[in-house]
Amino acid sequence: MHAGEGLLVNSGALRSLYGNISNLSGVRIRSVNLNWRGPTLRLRIDLPTFPVSAPREWIDAGMDTVQCQFQFLAAENISLTAWDPPTVGDVEMTPLGSERRMRVTVHGLRVALRFECSESVGVSHVSAFKIGSGGSDNGPHLFVSRLDARRHTFLPATDEKTFYER
Repeated sequence: MHAGEGLLVNSGALRSLYGNISNLSGVRIRSVNLNWRGPTLRLRIDLPTFPVSAPREWIDAGMDTVQCQFQFLAAENISLTAWDPPTVGDVEMTPLGSERRMRVTVHGLRVALRFECSESVGVSHVSAFKIGSGGSDNGPHLFVSRLDARRHTFLPATDEKTFYER
């Protein structure tokens, strides 16, 4: 993220794990979810490194990857020209003048996504898991949010609206 971490809202969980979140290079992009409400675009990503100060519960469970969702509101001018998930790429956020909007570019070997949106990015569903063979994320997840932890021990199906749309 080249625009600065001030754009992230609800990012306390990530900050407690990583401190400063200044770069989203080399993230694994898992899914892109479009919702007409807002309109909203959500990216589910794996962060490129496991936190040095990971919770003991995660370490004891053998977790090695952190995943979260980024929510972009008032998304428009969306262009998705390549998509073969999961894929590794970079997420760049560039402010658009004084309009309180930004341009988001996600690019990698098998992804090319561009759009414009509100300049605040919601962070949700932060979890840890042990990456599976071929990069899969279908094993158990330990969620940071108490509500997520009570509701889910694995990722819900992609039609679970309360997880992927709200």
